[in-house]
Amino acid sequence: MTSTVSAPATTGTATPESTASESTAPATPLTIRPGRWIEGWNAEDPAQWRDQGAAIAQRNLRWSIFAEFLGFVVWQLWSIVVVSLPAAGFTFDTAQTFWLISMPSLVGATLRFPYTFMVPRFGGRNWTMISAALLLIPAIGLAVCVANPQTPFGVMLLVAALAGFGGGNFASSMANITFFYPQRKKGWALGLNAAGGNLGAAVAQFAVPIVITIGAGATLQLPLAGLIWVPLIIVAIVGAWRRMDNLTNARADLTASLAALKAPELWLMALLYIGTFGSFIGFSGVFPKLIADQFPSFSSFPVAGATLSLAFLGALVGSLARPFGGRLADRFGGSVITIAAFVVMGAGALAVVLTLPLDNFWLFLAFFLVLFIASGAGNGATYRMIPTLFALRAGAADGHSTAGDVSAQRTAAAALGIVSAFGAYGGFVIPQVLGLSKTSTGGYESGLLWFVAAYAVLLAVTVGVALHGRRRGVRI
Repeated sequence: MTSTVSAPATTGTATPESTASESTAPATPLTIRPGRWIEGWNAEDPAQWRDQGAAIAQRNLRWSIFAEFLGFVVWQLWSIVVVSLPAAGFTFDTAQTFWLISMPSLVGATLRFPYTFMVPRFGGRNWTMISAALLLIPAIGLAVCVANPQTPFGVMLLVAALAGFGGGNFASSMANITFFYPQRKKGWALGLNAAGGNLGAAVAQFAVPIVITIGAGATLQLPLAGLIWVPLIIVAIVGAWRRMDNLTNARADLTASLAALKAPELWLMALLYIGTFGSFIGFSGVFPKLIADQFPSFSSFPVAGATLSLAFLGALVGSLARPFGGRLADRFGGSVITIAAFVVMGAGALAVVLTLPLDNFWLFLAFFLVLFIASGAGNGATYRMIPTLFALRAGAADGHSTAGDVSAQRTAAAALGIVSAFGAYGGFVIPQVLGLSKTSTGGYESGLLWFVAAYAVLLAVTVGVALHGRRRGVRI
């Protein structure tokens, strides 16, 4: 059974984003097919967007954000739990601890490659349901593992790897949402979608230390770190089933996917995204451990019979900064904002190194929050550059405001997922580098200095991209 949805007649004054002719032009009709498949979707059609598209896109965005939020929660659970493992009777060394922190990022980053192509294969709604359901496995698995201090390290590492399901969600979610929004709104929409997901890291780091210590007395309730999210995961599955849609024009396009892999723009953006998102997710994962090692007296604070860790502030400010980075990129171009982000990130990391000898927790926290804010804004700005570059590659005169044809949009959507996968490897690299720094030098200063040098290189690359755009007379 199918139904065709006609656009309502419109009268009155055109909105600021439409012209007089657009206010009277008929919208491209949408056909709703079984399984909530929408045919005829065209976000670049001003009439369709005004009369129907915006409402549909916003509904899908809301549930996409919620499902992705839970993905980030599950992805980051081990970064919080490992800090409490010694108090629960586990005896893992420094290297093993950093492997438990970084393994979810390694697996999550790798899963982003296949997850990118799941939306074209199964549909955005359908894959959101499946990917949300997969989160039940690592959430319940964590609860089982941490309930017994005799659980072997190999088993713990395997279950930590399964938390990578949560990291994979980002690629499919972003590839899906990019089809729902016109080019001029992609920065804000993708920024909101990503920020909503990124907030999962902050919420997990805020909630878990409190939940596992409420009424615990001398015994931590570590299994609750995984179990408390199970009901919300079920809500996400049902919500996606009832409220999300599949788009027929987001079907698989192998040619477009291969074109994305062959494009030099993809590899350029993968490098820059490792610097921005990789820094955000890597430092988010390792921040609780850094605080516990450097400032044990500040690693937790008593709150009404429970404990609170301030580590969540890093992921929080980084997440909130992301959509604003996307919005600024919509206005000024992604390369300009990314340049500013790398400058501030390098300065923030260097400031941490220079002030560590002072043994001042509040300076340490303040400079790290600056780094998180810059990385969050850089995430949104860098990601906004991807559809622009691929639209320009497809021959658009101004890729910043014109999406190009359907093939170009599909190539850009594939690139969004692939680039997100490379960026997520930063979540593995950063804990490993800092862990190596700790075991080889006894501190984290040398590892942080390596990141300062990396940001300088990435800054130079981004300046080159911006100058290339200026020579062409376009914003990138």
